[in-house]
Amino acid sequence: MALLLAPRLAYFAGVARTEHVTRAARELNVPQSTLSRAMVRLEQDLGVDLFARHGRTVSLTTAGRTFLASVERALAEIGRAAEEVRADADPATGKVAFGFLHTMGAETVPGLLHAFRADHPRVRFSLVQNYGEAMLEGLRAGALDLCLTSPVPDAPDLVARRLDEQKLRLVVPADHRLAARRRIRLAEAAEETFVTLEPGYGLRRITDDLCREAGFKPRIAFEGEEAETLRGLVAAGLGVALLPPPTVPRPGVVELTVTAPRAVREIGVAWLADRPDTPPVAAFKKFLLSRRGTLLPA
Repeated sequence: MALLLAPRLAYFAGVARTEHVTRAARELNVPQSTLSRAMVRLEQDLGVDLFARHGRTVSLTTAGRTFLASVERALAEIGRAAEEVRADADPATGKVAFGFLHTMGAETVPGLLHAFRADHPRVRFSLVQNYGEAMLEGLRAGALDLCLTSPVPDAPDLVARRLDEQKLRLVVPADHRLAARRRIRLAEAAEETFVTLEPGYGLRRITDDLCREAGFKPRIAFEGEEAETLRGLVAAGLGVALLPPPTVPRPGVVELTVTAPRAVREIGVAWLADRPDTPPVAAFKKFLLSRRGTLLPA
């Protein structure tokens, strides 16, 4: 019924507002005969009289007034939605829905947005911090335009570009037997208890893969959702962890360079294949791609 009625709702509201078919046709820029036929069909489809006709003028029936109130709300909502999508696509003031890893939130993303807005000062952002798989689902659902994630995804419905890589360190408690070291082979931590992110997080997958490459399966005592929480668990003596560098040094831990295997995570930008970009999204995507190799501090 909604599909049947929708094309005639604006016509109905115009006739109701003017109470005159000829004037309404002129305002709506449609032939009077077209408008008259549309109103007759509307009443036939509903099975009620919406207008009482008095020569060239009309007035709403009780049913017509009831129907008009809902039609005006519906048309107003459609109008607001149209304005919103037009505003979001505006090259100067539009909006970008941008997702990124929690570990990118303290410095990397604020720095990127500051640099981008030097040339695009009025572009707006909807920012979402989440783990990688959740952000990829956000892309697929249309909730995100772009995301910074790791590992760089490889999926037929996505486009992804590598931007940079980040060294991972073995973080140990300050009073740990390995704390006096500067470098370590990951195999030397095979007997340690690990704290990691939960399954589904990119960093968890990388941790599992690196430990497997080093010849062992990590014994996991705690699983969390945020890297700095894991660092706190390490400082409390509850295990060791493979983590990216902190924003600021954390007391109570020592961070060791892993010499083997090569412990890095790739950071990339991803978006949904075949989805057209609005001008602000296209501009921000181009900006991100221009930061290849310089996304993260050296």
